[in-house]
Amino acid sequence: MKIADSLRIALRGLSANKMRTGLTMLGLIIGVAAVIALMSVGKGAEASIVAQIQGMGTNLLFVSPGTTQQGGVSGGAGTAVTLTYEDAMALASLPAVSGVAPEAYGMGQVVAGPMNSRTRITGTTPDYERVRNFHVSQGEFFTQQQVDSRAMVAVLGSQTAQNLFGEVSPVGQNVRIVSAMSGAGFSFRIIGVMEAKGSQASGNQDDVVFVPITTLQQTLFAQRTVGGGRNVQSINVQVVSESAMSDAVQQIADLLRQRHRVIQDDFLIRSQDDMLATATQITGVLTLLLGAVAGISLVVGGIGIMNIMLISVTERTREIGIRKAIGARRRDILSQFMVEAVLVSVVGGIVGIVFGVGFSQLLSGVMVAGQVLKTVVVPESVILAFAVSAAIGVFFGIYPATRASRLNPIEALRYE
Repeated sequence: MKIADSLRIALRGLSANKMRTGLTMLGLIIGVAAVIALMSVGKGAEASIVAQIQGMGTNLLFVSPGTTQQGGVSGGAGTAVTLTYEDAMALASLPAVSGVAPEAYGMGQVVAGPMNSRTRITGTTPDYERVRNFHVSQGEFFTQQQVDSRAMVAVLGSQTAQNLFGEVSPVGQNVRIVSAMSGAGFSFRIIGVMEAKGSQASGNQDDVVFVPITTLQQTLFAQRTVGGGRNVQSINVQVVSESAMSDAVQQIADLLRQRHRVIQDDFLIRSQDDMLATATQITGVLTLLLGAVAGISLVVGGIGIMNIMLISVTERTREIGIRKAIGARRRDILSQFMVEAVLVSVVGGIVGIVFGVGFSQLLSGVMVAGQVLKTVVVPESVILAFAVSAAIGVFFGIYPATRASRLNPIEALRYE
């Protein structure tokens, strides 16, 4: 029997019970749409995280303190007090380094008239703008002269500025910052407002106040290392080029070992590539998990196909007997019912793709738990969903088709 004949007979058989066929397809439609939509959510999350990490700057290394040891128990990374402002200044002289921006921070209460906001106070240097690719949208960032003179100036994050001043420009006005560590409060003049940057794993980058690092260390969060250095929580290092990353890591490690006089490193060095690899791995597992959960509905849809095909074989037993009696071969009967099963799955898969892509577009931009949901439909997820749908049609159609082809023509003719 020709494929065209099989298709014609299959369409006639399926159209004889439109409601049943439609409900069978619905399981596959929902399954394919769910796989595409949920995988688009996972891919969107991956794209957002990658964009955030890449938006930190280019050719970056992140130096953080090592771990503390107490009673044989190791603390988390960054718990040791080992890095200093002086370390950061020394790193700036390395050949492979083009910029250094140390960070020291703590929580504080920022008060402006009747308004107040609890936020993170970050002390850094003027290179922070360039190194972290994070610039002011109003006013200006503080200068090296203001860092050297420990000037009482501040630059607000866009969210902090909105919380305290609404739509009014805060540049030129004063705020009072109260340290959560000491309880002491100091007046700062606002000289700028940062551009909107959004949230990252480390928190909301827009809900922050930047001050000169020397000012923060002297007034708000005075903390010293064992050697008497001015403590910093991290050092952002920009490397001259991507090809020089390995050289920069070695130079930084050698210099810090020499300065700290240690054999075992009391610091950690991470690169953007390390962070990207970790983030991609995590989001990849998340995407796979979402796709697998949605794939369960595809299996359920396949069971529905097997069910309808078994019913169809039972209902058309006499027809099968007549066809065999007039010369239809076993493979003709097998191909007829296989074509019907595959046709249901393929049509259901195509409709499911349309619904899945459409639903993904509807989900994009929806606010979930304070975050804007981003979806990305990639061809791989569409091809995967459609291929699995077609494969399910073949897999779950084999048994009913084989059962139909093995019917004894004499018994089939006697049926009912």
